[in-house]
Amino acid sequence: MDAQDEIAAAAAKFYAALNTLFEGDAAPMLEVWSHADDITYMGPDGGYQSGWAAIRAEWEMQAAKKLGGHVGSADMRITVAGDLAVTHNHEKGENINTGGKPGAVSIRATNVFRKENGAWKMIGHHTDMLPFLS
Repeated sequence: MDAQDEIAAAAAKFYAALNTLFEGDAAPMLEVWSHADDITYMGPDGGYQSGWAAIRAEWEMQAAKKLGGHVGSADMRITVAGDLAVTHNHEKGENINTGGKPGAVSIRATNVFRKENGAWKMIGHHTDMLPFLS
């Protein structure tokens, strides 16, 4: 498998973990992320977390919300340079909003991966904001 395929697979793992998180299980999401202190997360609720401890807590809090629904990537572009890689894509799908009704997801996302101990781990995720989450 070449680096492009490896990043496509790492991104697919992230989106699978995201959908599992929507059902209340954070474990797969915690696995796809690097546990380093130089990582960042800027999600659709407008927050900005940095470092593994803060990002882990954020994913665990999000899992507890059980937003349901499904979100996937579309139109993904992959750039690989050595042990770093970036994906740019759209995230499309649906979650349950704070009023208990379906909320459409159609946002842009940038994901950053780093090869650590032979595995591609996410070190950054940044999306547009979703009004029903802020």
